[in-house]
Amino acid sequence: MPVEIGLGHYLTVAAMLFVIGVFGIFLNRKNVIVILMSIELMLLSVNLNLIAFAAHLNDLVGQVFTLFILTVAAAEAAIGLAIIVSFFRVRGSIDVADINAMKG
Repeated sequence: MPVEIGLGHYLTVAAMLFVIGVFGIFLNRKNVIVILMSIELMLLSVNLNLIAFAAHLNDLVGQVFTLFILTVAAAEAAIGLAIIVSFFRVRGSIDVADINAMKG
């Protein structure tokens, strides 16, 4: 007997991805790249929720929002990595403590 994958399964996977992203931010505060990857993981879990609810409700609004979120996430990743690369060229490291020293 095949098991049907329902809305609860998608929400559980999305919740687990979100929790992994939150733990990635809180447990690793030294590496900026891991922090950016954790933020991306959290955004992808939100996208999974939107797509699951859009499929469950037979509505395309969630999928349209997902496309916008993916576009913003790609731009955020590109700009964030560009800032990290330029900071690494100037300082020689991407330690979070060095970045916090720039506050002024």
